[in-house]
Amino acid sequence: MFSYHAVKDRPTLLLAMTSLTHVEFEALQITFQHVWDAYVKQAYQQRPDRERQYGGGQLASTLVAIEDKLLFLLYYLKAYPLQEILAFEFDMAQSTANAWIHVLPPILQEALDRGGFLPERDPSQVVTALDLTREQQVGIDGTERRRQRPSDPATQQDCYSGKKKTHTMKNLIIAGLGSRTVAYLSTTVAGRIHDKTLADQERISYPPGIDLYQDTGFQGYAPAGVQTQQPTKKPKGKDLSPDQRAENTLIASIRIGIEHIIAGIKRCRIVKEVFRNTKTYFDDLVIELACGLHNFRMYHRYS
Repeated sequence: MFSYHAVKDRPTLLLAMTSLTHVEFEALQITFQHVWDAYVKQAYQQRPDRERQYGGGQLASTLVAIEDKLLFLLYYLKAYPLQEILAFEFDMAQSTANAWIHVLPPILQEALDRGGFLPERDPSQVVTALDLTREQQVGIDGTERRRQRPSDPATQQDCYSGKKKTHTMKNLIIAGLGSRTVAYLSTTVAGRIHDKTLADQERISYPPGIDLYQDTGFQGYAPAGVQTQQPTKKPKGKDLSPDQRAENTLIASIRIGIEHIIAGIKRCRIVKEVFRNTKTYFDDLVIELACGLHNFRMYHRYS
């Protein structure tokens, strides 16, 4: 049976299971505990229609310790095992594991939000988020995640990505290239939408004067007051000049930061492997949690 007590003294194993070190886990657990206590008080103890004392049922008899609740959720996000395997590893029924999977993520979301680690979700507030970090160099990119093939033909068509040759979901990410943190995460959309089309639809507000680094998928995207930095595309049948190649190399050396950030987000395999959960909005919640955990790690390791 997996438990925090069994793995806390094995730092390599804890890191592999959760993407966090012992110190980071303990720091996150403090806020997670406060949010969980408030949730239990509001949803159970003070519920006017409750007929039994709090503490009964399948959930209350499993993951009793708060650290085991956090370990369960972080392990699910990081390793993304099948629910049957997850249930076996934590000594519970598959239905109980499924219930915990949907109870705990909003608790972690609130805990990360209290610490200021979640990315901005309102495109009109990106200017405020970037002003607070005082980032001068900002990167923008789209990231796709595979999903199971939808059963609805219209949804199949919307989600089919010609670039990936499979059914996907997409998010737009804006990140500070200095802090290596995610400043903004767009809504989750069908993978067929082009990066620039999504950026235009979002109507993102930027601080004036920043350098916005983007790839050629954003050709023609030029927000007002922003200095866009984008590689020059090779003309058909012609070669780039030495100066253009040198400039492309310089832009790529800076813009690579956002690729590293996306790789950090996808340390959570739930946003890397084929997404299997069909609950409404859960696909958007897990990518937000993955971004929040990435920002949490960057803060504790490099601030």
